[in-house]
Amino acid sequence: MAPRTPICERLGIRHPIFGFSHSVDVAVAIAEAGGFPVLGLARELPHEIPHILDEVQRRMGDMPYGIDLMLPSRVPQAASIDELRGSLPGGHVDFVQGLRERFGVQAPTKPSFFTTQVRSEALFNEQIEAVLSSNCRGVATAIGLRADLIERAKARGKVTFSLVGSVRHARKAMDMGVEVLVAQGYDAGGHTGPVGTLSLLPQIIDVAEGRPVLAAGGIGTGEQVLGTIAMGAQGAWLGTLWMAARENHTPSALLRRLVDSASEDTLITRAHSGKPCRVVRSEWIDAWQQDDAPTPLDMPLQQVLTGDVFASMHEHDDPRLIYEAAGQSVFAIRGETTVAEQMAGLVSGMERAWSRLERLMA
Repeated sequence: MAPRTPICERLGIRHPIFGFSHSVDVAVAIAEAGGFPVLGLARELPHEIPHILDEVQRRMGDMPYGIDLMLPSRVPQAASIDELRGSLPGGHVDFVQGLRERFGVQAPTKPSFFTTQVRSEALFNEQIEAVLSSNCRGVATAIGLRADLIERAKARGKVTFSLVGSVRHARKAMDMGVEVLVAQGYDAGGHTGPVGTLSLLPQIIDVAEGRPVLAAGGIGTGEQVLGTIAMGAQGAWLGTLWMAARENHTPSALLRRLVDSASEDTLITRAHSGKPCRVVRSEWIDAWQQDDAPTPLDMPLQQVLTGDVFASMHEHDDPRLIYEAAGQSVFAIRGETTVAEQMAGLVSGMERAWSRLERLMA
């Protein structure tokens, strides 16, 4: 039988599986299958967030779910993407224009976060107000800690989560009152740090002072979930795996890339956002690894520089260039499936591992 941990009781979920996704359809399916979905809203247009949350609340009903925000420091108080385009270094602009011509990048035809927005304090404040007004059960921050957000979320009965990549980050989160620590290792997709999951997890558990700790980074099987629970985690946080779900509506070229990729086909680069971010490689990412490539700009300028290309490769399903944030757990993606099938596979994997452990102990 698959284990349940105290955080399952606290949140009202059947399985100690936490699923991060940008897709409302994925989040709803994870909740229906007994996990705790965490919907990422860091890429949404500000005016769309209230409508998205209305849909989530309608479809979730009483099922618990969380919202994840990205709140990096050292961003402008307020800025427009057009203003910042004028401040980009000429050498970087010329390099990207050369790549556009080399790869025949088509202009995106639809507005998106990457072509119209800049991460700024004003944007973050809009996102925070919308999330606090929702009925989400949990609020998570992937980058950046805000004491006022944590305090206000807790005052509204929401459980606060923080993704941490070091003991220093964990202690800072605890000082601000964060209730659940997510130990996100080097293996993870997206913005991540230099320490591997299996090395980071025991360190975070050791300093957590009894707080629940979740394991994140490179986890794609039930056996791994049970392994992290055996180490003292109360559950596992998965992100990459859900991109193979039909509910994610992953562009076909990206799905093929994920299916064909091994853990070694992911790498950490600053070319996506300006901060270290693990992605599945493509010809676009490889171009930024070449000797003639400039050093990526800091966040948010790198997105201002390349956001239209990222939007284009996804809109036009470009098989040469398309990439996405993805962790070393990409090895677990073998083809398109559904969230229900993925959750069933994770639960059965935990059960197999538990049976294997009982046989070994016997």
